[in-house]
Amino acid sequence: MANLRFKSVEEATARKAVKVDLPKERVDAYYGKQVFNRQRMFEYLPKETYEGLVEAIDNRKPLSRELADSVAEGMKRWALDNGARHYTHWFHPLTGSTAEKHDAFVEHDGKGGVVEKFSGKLLVQQEPDASSFPNGGIRNTFEARGYSAWDISSPAFIVDNTLCIPTVFVSYTGESLDYKTPLLRSLNTIDKAATRVARFFNDDVKHVICNLGWEQEYFLVDEALFAARPDLVLTGRTLMGHESAKNQQLEDHYFGSIPSRVEAFMLDLELEAHRLGIPAKTRHNEVAPNQFELAPVFEEANLANDHNLLLMSVMEEVAKRHNFRVLLHEKPFAGINGSGKHNNWSLGTNTGKLLFAPGKTARENFRFVTFVANVMAAVHKHNGLLKASIINATNAHRLGANEAPPAIISMFLGSAVSSILDKVVAAESVETISINGKEQLTLDIAQIPELTIDNTDRNRTSPFAFTGNRFEYRAVGSSANNASALIALNAAVADQLNLFADKVEERIAKGETRDMAILEEVKKLIRESQPIHFDGNGYSDEWKEEAARRGLNTETSAPLMYDIYNTPESVDMFERTGVLTRKEIEARNEVKWETYTKKIQIESRVLGDLAINHVIPAAVRYQSVLLDNVYKIQQLFKGEKAETIAAQDLRNIEKIAEHVSAINTNVKDMVNARKIANKIESEREKAIEYHDVVAPYMETIRYHIDKLELMVDNEIWPLPKYRELLFIR
Repeated sequence: MANLRFKSVEEATARKAVKVDLPKERVDAYYGKQVFNRQRMFEYLPKETYEGLVEAIDNRKPLSRELADSVAEGMKRWALDNGARHYTHWFHPLTGSTAEKHDAFVEHDGKGGVVEKFSGKLLVQQEPDASSFPNGGIRNTFEARGYSAWDISSPAFIVDNTLCIPTVFVSYTGESLDYKTPLLRSLNTIDKAATRVARFFNDDVKHVICNLGWEQEYFLVDEALFAARPDLVLTGRTLMGHESAKNQQLEDHYFGSIPSRVEAFMLDLELEAHRLGIPAKTRHNEVAPNQFELAPVFEEANLANDHNLLLMSVMEEVAKRHNFRVLLHEKPFAGINGSGKHNNWSLGTNTGKLLFAPGKTARENFRFVTFVANVMAAVHKHNGLLKASIINATNAHRLGANEAPPAIISMFLGSAVSSILDKVVAAESVETISINGKEQLTLDIAQIPELTIDNTDRNRTSPFAFTGNRFEYRAVGSSANNASALIALNAAVADQLNLFADKVEERIAKGETRDMAILEEVKKLIRESQPIHFDGNGYSDEWKEEAARRGLNTETSAPLMYDIYNTPESVDMFERTGVLTRKEIEARNEVKWETYTKKIQIESRVLGDLAINHVIPAAVRYQSVLLDNVYKIQQLFKGEKAETIAAQDLRNIEKIAEHVSAINTNVKDMVNARKIANKIESEREKAIEYHDVVAPYMETIRYHIDKLELMVDNEIWPLPKYRELLFIR
């Protein structure tokens, strides 16, 4: 392990937990300290400005320039009081991460000095270079102008000494170049559509809020070992490595005792998160070694997504303080569980009701069934699109790998909800719809109280599962921007709710009562969307065959999945809901194909370099050791005895030669395949070529490298192995 620059792996990773300075106050005393939330607004803004800003936020109204100037002055004073020296518009370009450009609070004072200024104009709008971010052809290099604009619904915050202002990012011609813009559109459209249907049951409903609770899974790797693995550094995953003799097969890591170094990191991360207003709540060991999870309290979806992206950045910085590196790749290690970011998605009204929660009255239960049936119909109709929204070069390694949701979108409802839907289909009137309350389970152990049983079990193999009062979209990848999945899901559900409301209103216009019109349309939705309902084992081969018979999308190629965005059904749906235009959809697909190609291209280059410059030299060196040993045996012993003693070494020499030859041949063929693919002009066809032709070489090369890892002397092997990477010391 010479490239570690340590005497041993043990010395490289022998670290004690970093001491974390705990605040003396309770969490509620410093929570949100670095956020310009309503409490800070009230303190720093004039009364009229505060009331105007709150009204604009609550009622989704634009802000006047005069009001923006007043807000900017108060926000600047707060930022300076808290040590900020710069400000930035913080946005979500199509790279999938976040972007920011820092400017100081300084302007010329006309006397040879400077004065600290910040205007409403600078708060509301800035101009990043729109041609330097992925844009799918919307902006050419010579057409650089684009705009970022303040999202008043997500509060500004301070990171280190910079005031960060959440913004959207659009082109000079108005098309969205980010994830936040269509996410906000999708939240607005589902608000209107769901409110329209909710008012069938309660006229007091004025708004429907989309809530999100994400569960962020991640791996931690010791920084010294991370630096010694170029594949981890450059691609976020190990492109080679034989599985450890012990990994997760004993199931002893999940919910196990958290290592002291990791617990110190988690505590530090929570402190940073709470200061930034991120409601981090749950932490635990995940299934795989070195895998962990952080989950927050649920929030409004736009704010929740901002918090998740912010947390991902903070995690990386905090990890470095603790001599760790965070791995957010969906599949950093072969043979063990990958990481997801389960999206717990729900809808709630301004009256405080969750639309996916059964109620205490027949009318509330009728509303519950209506919304569940509409979600079923939307997911059934657009199951391929929902999969396309979460599949990419990294998440494709995880989906369907017998530890994550399969690459087939289906819905788990559980026996209780399934029974309710069956009763609804057979119901003659609304009054016959009933839902049993939670039952009690007695264990007949004196020291143990009765348990309350939920109305649904959990199905870890389902990509979209009902879990009591929400749906858990488990297929989202750990490195993803949640907005990609939410944009498609919100748009699909909103479109379905509008279609449902139209049909109900048509029936009412023809003389049916409102309840019977709703009931008949709900029955139709339940019957028509039955193919999406599956409560069984999503990992089984039988389900893959059954899903195909049901007409569900079973494609696993990410480049081909992106075609679904361009289908007439998808384009019409996005345009009807106002979430994405045809031009924006086409541009985003170009970005998706280009990004897919580049990620496979980078991995291919890294693997080729490691194979030729690290693995083969180590294998040949060990081969030379064996040859020298064989030569000495032949000198010491003669004839048949020498052949017998040296037989194993000779076999290993031959096997090493075979593996080295196979690696050399496949690397050469892979490079040639890349050259051919790179000449393809169409981004779609190029991505398909990389998926179909280039990527398979990587698996073949890895196979031979992993075989060599088992054969070559451990002292000679140049890279840290899984048994070293996966167990924090």
